[in-house]
Amino acid sequence: MEIVDPVAHISLSGRTAEISLGGCYMDVLNTLPKDTVVQLTISRDLGSFHSWGRIAYVHQGIGMGVQFLDTDLEQKRILKHWVDELDASGFASL
Repeated sequence: MEIVDPVAHISLSGRTAEISLGGCYMDVLNTLPKDTVVQLTISRDLGSFHSWGRIAYVHQGIGMGVQFLDTDLEQKRILKHWVDELDASGFASL
């Protein structure tokens, strides 16, 4: 997973630990402040999911929760497909 703060020109990469239709948790040592609006990309196998997001909460030095914002319809379809696959397999993370 990669997130970009377009205002501060900061890019962070981390692992997506949990994901749902509304957001995800990113394992990352360096976090951004709560309420920062970011662009995010989550890559899996041969596909990617892109959306705007907002940092919903922060665990310093551990990770942060990201709420998805203004996700377009095609990206929502990709995300729903992934979440359905994960639910069927009994896993909640990528």
